[in-house]
Amino acid sequence: MTKVKKPDITPRLSNSKGFTILEIIAVIVIIGLLWALVATNFIGKVDEARQVDAQAQIGLLGQALDLYRLEKGKYPSNEEGLKAIQPYLKKQLPKDPWGNEFHYKFPGDHGDYDLVSYGADNAEGGEGNDLDIVSWKNIEKD
Repeated sequence: MTKVKKPDITPRLSNSKGFTILEIIAVIVIIGLLWALVATNFIGKVDEARQVDAQAQIGLLGQALDLYRLEKGKYPSNEEGLKAIQPYLKKQLPKDPWGNEFHYKFPGDHGDYDLVSYGADNAEGGEGNDLDIVSWKNIEKD
């Protein structure tokens, strides 16, 4: 009696040893496009968040300046600066979201005092991320 060999019915992937270069390039292009879409939206939101944070910090510094005035009867002089209100803050005197000092002027040109963050460029004037954040008006939203 001769043995009949059963046919092998398991599929073999003899030609499949990995991804082709075309498949890899397609995946990289898709990932790059998705990253570009997400990154451009995200970067704009980070800049906007820093400006809102600077506005909030100016508000808190203004409250500390008002407490100082209530206790001392006057605002700190330009020479004393914002360091004079340190006892009225819960934490250290903050820097603006770009790591620069807030600018204080007494008497102010726009009120009792002026508080300013000059934005990312730390220079007066500017637009976008370089916009000056000031105590006498709120940030204008687009």
